Amino acid sequence: MLAERLRALRERIAQIHSLLAQSEIASNPEKVQVLARELSRIEPISKLQDELETVQKELKETEHLIQAGTRDEELLHFYEEEHAKLVEKEKTLQTQIEELFLGDDGESNIKSIIIEIRAGTGGEEASLFARDLFRMYTRYAQTKGFSVDVMNTSPSGKGGFKEIIFGISGTGVYSALKYESGIHRVQRVPETEASGRVHTSAATVAIMQEADEVEVNIKPEELRIEVCRAGGPGGQGVNTTDSAVQIVHLPTGLMVRCQDERSQLKNKAKAMRVLRARLLQMKREAQEKQIAEARKSQVGSGDRSGKIRTYNFPDNRVTDHRIGLTLHALNDILNGNLDELATALRKAERAEKLAVKGDRA
Repeated sequence: MLAERLRALRERIAQIHSLLAQSEIASNPEKVQVLARELSRIEPISKLQDELETVQKELKETEHLIQAGTRDEELLHFYEEEHAKLVEKEKTLQTQIEELFLGDDGESNIKSIIIEIRAGTGGEEASLFARDLFRMYTRYAQTKGFSVDVMNTSPSGKGGFKEIIFGISGTGVYSALKYESGIHRVQRVPETEASGRVHTSAATVAIMQEADEVEVNIKPEELRIEVCRAGGPGGQGVNTTDSAVQIVHLPTGLMVRCQDERSQLKNKAKAMRVLRARLLQMKREAQEKQIAEARKSQVGSGDRSGKIRTYNFPDNRVTDHRIGLTLHALNDILNGNLDELATALRKAERAEKLAVKGDRA
């Protein structure tokens, strides 16, 4: 029940404050950071609950005044107006508390993500579609005031991308883009198709939280770092220095390569950012498997096992298969107008969580 969860939450807040006051905790920056993050996530719920209890108390007092009656019509009208405002405020606070309890697991505090887009089936057309998806996300980032940092690219012959890895930073960035993980499919007449036939191709998108050193601790002896000359189509100095960096994480076999910067140090720093993000993603996926019964829907799961969306050019439509939503606004969406999709997916995720919560009640 909600009351029990609130009681447990307040007990946890008191416990965290007690722990932070202990000298052995205060002297450990890593533990302080972990506890502070948890506190920043759960304390707002307690504050909202305090506010709700105050509103509910005022609501009862107002109801009592209305029921008591008065001959002063102006005063009675004032009580009724105040009652209506308090009822609306109570509903708003209850919704806010419910949404926080349903939990984004701290997602709203994630301010930096790494996106990997890879061309899938469809040859050169898939690479061009990967380019279009990159453009869509960068335009969306611009509308939100997010910053974009390209980390590594693997261009194709006709201006597309076999793979592109980039970071996006800004308040609420993960919450805004987490639903994009999955297989994206496009149906259109390719630029490379002379006969005018509609072609189907695909690209995969992975959205990963960027991890810091506290969340993912990588020991130097776990890495094999190699430097080599940057590959690609050439250009001003791209092949003239040993600036490309390839890092292999020996325990997992994960390999990351970054070559877009001329500086070896910058490429190494970006490669480490990507590696930490991938390791954190592996950790999260392992945790999600343990609670798979609560993750039956693809909405919000980040599952890349099946197609999530189709972009159909002949019909000017975009269909999100997870929620059965079709929008006839393909050009707007490819130009970065993703808010309508994100809002619908967020509502579907919330409904799914409420259903899970109801089943367990």
